[in-house]
Amino acid sequence: MMKTWLTTTAVAAALIGGMAHGAGDPKAGETKAAVCIACHGPGGNSIVPMWPKLAGQHPDYIYKQLMDFKSGARVNDQMSPQVIPLSEQDFLDLAAYFAAQPKAPGSADPSAVELGERIYRGGNPASGVPACSGCHGPSGVGLAFAKFPKLHSQHATYVEQTLKHFRGGERANDANGMMRGAAARMTDREIAAVAQFIQGLVN
Repeated sequence: MMKTWLTTTAVAAALIGGMAHGAGDPKAGETKAAVCIACHGPGGNSIVPMWPKLAGQHPDYIYKQLMDFKSGARVNDQMSPQVIPLSEQDFLDLAAYFAAQPKAPGSADPSAVELGERIYRGGNPASGVPACSGCHGPSGVGLAFAKFPKLHSQHATYVEQTLKHFRGGERANDANGMMRGAAARMTDREIAAVAQFIQGLVN
């Protein structure tokens, strides 16, 4: 039943979100990314763990998030004002630039890895938590066509915060409510453990 749900929702998200966009210019994006470095770090590898690494992320996913910030589908006190003056071409260029950058690896808290890996790879059948790997892949590479992001080596602090935002409804720009549905069934301990596992996950 859970595998059928994952397959159905993944296909639906791909059909809804898989429309092609114009190409971005990574060289133009590098120039435009100068202001982004303050939070997201050189080359998109943020130093502050509450801000996500953008390096190596799928360009369509970055583009979608920027468009969502501009439309108000996703709201963030820091990001929302930054995107107001930017155009769709700016978003494409920024996405192309960050996608081309190498992502810095992370490391996990050993005490959380066992639980985190169990939830990531197999979910929690007792509470209905689906396996993260069903959409984000065994090594966290995501699914570009469906705009499922790469997760490997992402800051645990950011992942934990994001899952809690989905669980509480503060973030609601996920296709078909997939992430909200998954996170709603997760405990704080499960969220923290999965976030640590993801931080240490190597592609």
